[in-house]
Amino acid sequence: MGTLAIIISLLLLMFLAYRGISVLLLAPLMASLAVLLSGDGAFLLPIYTDSFMQALGNYVIQFFPLFLLGALFGQLMADSGAAQSIANGIVDKLGTHHVVLTVVLACGVLTYGGVSLFVVAFAIYPISRELFHRADVPKRLIPASIALGSFTFTMTALPGTPAIQNAIPIPFFETNSFAAPGLGIIAGLIMLGLGTTYLQSRVTKAAANNEG
Repeated sequence: MGTLAIIISLLLLMFLAYRGISVLLLAPLMASLAVLLSGDGAFLLPIYTDSFMQALGNYVIQFFPLFLLGALFGQLMADSGAAQSIANGIVDKLGTHHVVLTVVLACGVLTYGGVSLFVVAFAIYPISRELFHRADVPKRLIPASIALGSFTFTMTALPGTPAIQNAIPIPFFETNSFAAPGLGIIAGLIMLGLGTTYLQSRVTKAAANNEG
């Protein structure tokens, strides 16, 4: 019953989020609903005070500095024009015919360099919009391009990535950020290759349909 309660809560969370309701409001409500549906409603307040708040406090203590420094570094990259320079440099090498790969690599360079992936998404979007407009590629492909460059191989696969998703498991597995470098590189190349190939096929299909 507990698993079913979680699934129902997640489905409601996604549905209501797509309807425009803030996730900041939905997340605690749906978590409470999952607890109620699982039959632990009588223990809702103790779970909140003893389990949830304690775990949240430990998480903030351990990882808030990473979020903070990543956000500051990302803002510095955006305000100084470094992000724009990286994107322009990749365009000069690859040309506008490979605009998807340009955005993916620009996001990859920034996230692997230590910029928070959430910050990269906002910093790269204006640049991506200009590049896609110049190449006459539909801008609906921008989110997927940014996600591929920020949320995949540099977040979870490449060895030494400073992403928080790579740092969280370290104390539990007693490893370091460079664990399994060979497998990480192989997995990263697979993610980059297959993802870019798929997005490029969408670009080709859009061009065939005269969608610009």
